Amino acid sequence: MTVELRAVEPSDLPVFFEQQSDRGAAAMVGLPSRDREAFDAHWARILADRTTLIRTVLEDGAVAGNVLSFIRDDVREVGYWLGRSFWGRGIATAALEGFLRIETRRPLHAGVARGNGGSVRVLEKCGFVVTDGDGELLDLILV
Repeated sequence: MTVELRAVEPSDLPVFFEQQSDRGAAAMVGLPSRDREAFDAHWARILADRTTLIRTVLEDGAVAGNVLSFIRDDVREVGYWLGRSFWGRGIATAALEGFLRIETRRPLHAGVARGNGGSVRVLEKCGFVVTDGDGELLDLILV
């Protein structure tokens, strides 16, 4: 398995759209799937935001998902999304480890749905620690 990160290309967006359309995956992370119009508007904002750092995750050349850091409520957060067919193989951990070598600003925060134990494990393997939780979300931080 070879995991690489590269700049997002326009041809990645249809893959990202299909991945986020997986309602089971969306429920696991606590985010609603977007229709095409809302998805396109969301990604236009992400790609235009100079404070956001984002990379496409490739596994053996295939678009597996994306990883990014962004500012919300004056806090830098990290997030990632992989298509379901890429789960459970260490790809998320490898991608986040690689991303953390590019994104060197600290602290980094992450919010994870309480039921998403796989994502908590990925973040903990990359040095994040659980700090608290608010409702349905656990808060993690990397200092």
